[in-house]
Amino acid sequence: MKLLSIETSCDETAVSLLAGEGNEERATFTVLGNALLSQIDIHREFGGVFPAVAKREHAKNLVPLLASALEEAELMRESLQPLDAGARERIATTLEREPGLADAFFAFIESVEKPPIDAIAVTHGPGLAPALWVGVNFAKALSIAWDIPVAGVNHLEGHILSSLVTSEGDRTYAIRDIELPLLALLISGGHTELVLMKDWLSYEKIGQTRDDAVGEAFDKVARMLDLPYPGGPEVGKLAARARAASSRSVLDEDSSQVLPHRGPSSMKDGREEFILPRPMLNSDDLDFSFSGLKTAVLYLLKERGEVSEAEKERLARAFEDAVADVLLKKTATALESTGSRTLAIGGGVSANEYLREVFVKSIAERHDGVRLCIPSVELTGDNAIMIGIAGFYRAARGDFIPLETLIADGNRSLAEA
Repeated sequence: MKLLSIETSCDETAVSLLAGEGNEERATFTVLGNALLSQIDIHREFGGVFPAVAKREHAKNLVPLLASALEEAELMRESLQPLDAGARERIATTLEREPGLADAFFAFIESVEKPPIDAIAVTHGPGLAPALWVGVNFAKALSIAWDIPVAGVNHLEGHILSSLVTSEGDRTYAIRDIELPLLALLISGGHTELVLMKDWLSYEKIGQTRDDAVGEAFDKVARMLDLPYPGGPEVGKLAARARAASSRSVLDEDSSQVLPHRGPSSMKDGREEFILPRPMLNSDDLDFSFSGLKTAVLYLLKERGEVSEAEKERLARAFEDAVADVLLKKTATALESTGSRTLAIGGGVSANEYLREVFVKSIAERHDGVRLCIPSVELTGDNAIMIGIAGFYRAARGDFIPLETLIADGNRSLAEA
């Protein structure tokens, strides 16, 4: 099966072409074409993603990215292919709220042959609604022009399934031998959730953040430290420098024991060490809270006034340590309570090197028989490959959505995947 996949949930515009084969337990995917444009440089001046700007950039980028992906896959053939009046009218109506997209769409679609594609997969939530709608409407327009069915993909399902793949070289990925039940820890700028999958593509959310998502907390702390956007990776860099200068470890010998909150700072080896709280660490549930941790950083900085670069590094490390402690403890509790045999970690924050390191160590040492699945770094961020992987599973089930009912939903849950 050949799939065209489209991702526009936030500030990356992505289009991919994948060939997939197999079933839910054993599937292989070959990336035929992949094109992505990030809007980070554009949104940096706003200190975050500005939805109206993201929408505009998606509308501008989708046709060129589609052309690039088709060309890379060697599936683009130039030929005059005029649309009939009825199709043009339907497409024009579909794209009327995406300025400039209709003109670019018609110019391209009427100059190329219909490629041999079996299905279109598109992110229809969650995410920024204005951004999502551009991708959804683009998928609808392609479906009308080429008479190809559309599978709506939940963005979070894409993160879960892409974390299960192993690379087999030559742009080929495989999902095989995944033991259920599976526990997924989703950590990104918009989500922090623990999700249980007892059966393939059936999800139950068993824990979530009550306020800030972990990626959001990283970005807010970065702004407090006057770091550039996107802030999460910058906090990680500072923390890594502090950690390199100290042998201090996040965990004691017992993973359930973490550094207590003893106040704003303490002394260790002649250096001041910042101690931050671990919100909801010992609560009787699997929920998270990062607002208090973020606020503790804010108050500490207000008390200090100016801080040196070395102090910023140690504070970034203290923040990252606290995040790691909370994520580890909650995930360990969830693994034990659910009896999960597989732990999948997905989302943009899963690219954090320190979090990857501590989870690999913790699972190996304390959770015998649990398989840890973390995506390769190139699949941690928003991308169309993960949407194509999830779309393959949906299309294989015949889970297509009529164009009249296909909508973008910024708050779509995994229960609606």
